[in-house]
Amino acid sequence: MPLPTPSPAALAHSQQLQAEIRHRIAAAGGWISFADFMAAALYAPGLGYYTAGARKFGAAGDFVTAPELTPLFAQALAHQAAQVMALSAPCILEAGAGSGRLAADLLLALEKLGQLPARYAILDVSADLRERQRQTLASAAPHLLERVVWLDELPQSFTGLVLGNEVLDAMPVHCVTWQADAILEKGVSVDAAGRFCWQERPAAGRVREAAAAIAAECPLPPGFTSEIALAGPAWAAAWGERLAQGALLLIDYGFPRREFYHPQRHGGTLMCHYRHHAHADPFHLPGLEDITAHVDFTALIAAAFPAGLELLGYTSQAQFLFNCGLLQALEALTPGSLPYLKAAAAVQKLVQPQEMGELFKVIAMGKGLDTPLLGFCRGDRSHAL
Repeated sequence: MPLPTPSPAALAHSQQLQAEIRHRIAAAGGWISFADFMAAALYAPGLGYYTAGARKFGAAGDFVTAPELTPLFAQALAHQAAQVMALSAPCILEAGAGSGRLAADLLLALEKLGQLPARYAILDVSADLRERQRQTLASAAPHLLERVVWLDELPQSFTGLVLGNEVLDAMPVHCVTWQADAILEKGVSVDAAGRFCWQERPAAGRVREAAAAIAAECPLPPGFTSEIALAGPAWAAAWGERLAQGALLLIDYGFPRREFYHPQRHGGTLMCHYRHHAHADPFHLPGLEDITAHVDFTALIAAAFPAGLELLGYTSQAQFLFNCGLLQALEALTPGSLPYLKAAAAVQKLVQPQEMGELFKVIAMGKGLDTPLLGFCRGDRSHAL
């Protein structure tokens, strides 16, 4: 299926970013890692997908996240948030808050529970998204807007709940091919026509170390290609120094390591999203499309545990939401009513195995919490990591 044609203004924007990336490639000697390409395509100041002004979330954007489907997602999550805050401090920090929908719905749900946080911090690199988040909150929960603050960087110290929904999948990844006698990193170069193209070179440094460790743990056939995330695990580990007490709760699509690097998944997980079309060409429209990779959840805890965080739970999104009362929230609506029918359809997407229920996982890591977390009381899969 052909992808939608961008407007002349959008195409000009992409061409401007492409010129910037070509300049970076030339300055680096003709080759950059895919992680560097992905970082520029998503986060280059004023030009990247997440730092420019294009609409990204919801029906008018490129993809739909769980909070955009139904407020019941936040209403279930609120029970877990309330427990973590009760065990630590009444503070929430959301990383990558998208449209602000989750923040608004979560604050409203916590208000109904009588468990409002004293402060709801949002960490987001995009000025455009910050403004949209502010507008969403001002429209949906104006009386709670004064509790919300925006941060430019990770706090030096934090106590409470750190929340990230679909944050890790947009962190830059390296692309690697394991051959019988070599480990090659797939980077980005420019061909004679000025187009971006893949180019391999021997893996080195941290990429090679990580790739060798994966090969020692997982039986990979020659020619196996996949992604290695260094940024996501490093980000999780950074919270080991900063989280005084509380939990880091991350929701994203991915697998434990042995499933991630399974021989049947020989082409990797790299995927792009443009106007609700998924495709696998990251060079198609840089700056106009999201670029993602699935999460290796084993890598997260492997990096976070030595940094001081304990594994508090790992399970599927469906099981987590069931444990947190998603069905009870649905049953509170009038059966047969239009709101009920719309919510029921959204719940199906959230929990069905062929939709988001099984592909999306939830992991909790934390410090100083002695009580088991509600979201993992049944169906915990920590052993799989």
